[in-house]
Amino acid sequence: MAQQGRSNNNNELLIPQAAQAIEQMKLEIASEFGVNLGPETTSRANGSVGGEITKRLVRLAQQSMGGQFH
Repeated sequence: MAQQGRSNNNNELLIPQAAQAIEQMKLEIASEFGVNLGPETTSRANGSVGGEITKRLVRLAQQSMGGQFH
């Protein structure tokens, strides 16, 4: 059950200035994977791009923390 006054949207960026960098990462990964993003793209293909974004963001976070969470 959602807390009162809180949004259920987990897609909000904590740092709005990161939106452009995330969008660029998405486009680069889609290109690497040969995925044409858009409404005609399968959810599996879109999901592969989203999953790779997550992997790379986690890797960046680990590197910025000095790799202390291997």
